[in-house]
Amino acid sequence: MSVEDPIAVRDGHEEPHPTQALDDTVHQRVRLGILTVAREADRVEFGFLKQQLAVTDGNLSRHLKVLEESGLVTIEKGYAGRRPRTWISLTREGAQALEAELRALRALVQRLEGR
Repeated sequence: MSVEDPIAVRDGHEEPHPTQALDDTVHQRVRLGILTVAREADRVEFGFLKQQLAVTDGNLSRHLKVLEESGLVTIEKGYAGRRPRTWISLTREGAQALEAELRALRALVQRLEGR
């Protein structure tokens, strides 16, 4: 395998470099954070996400829009008492995309630790 070649040969089989499996929509730091926090609960409140990820309202809203348009999260607006709230839930597709991202990251770590 050369450094320029994105294909590795292992056990006689060509394998793409693990970074080729990373999804740009999921891999971005804030979006990955949203998906992982949402995976830990049935639904997560906007303010909690904002605090956990240390982002502004506008920044979080923009990333949520990308994830919602990609079908990875659903956004539900409502009230808790008299206060408006926004809840975010992971879709089945979102859970699958997160798992694929984690597999790619594990493969990358294994490749580097195997040296």
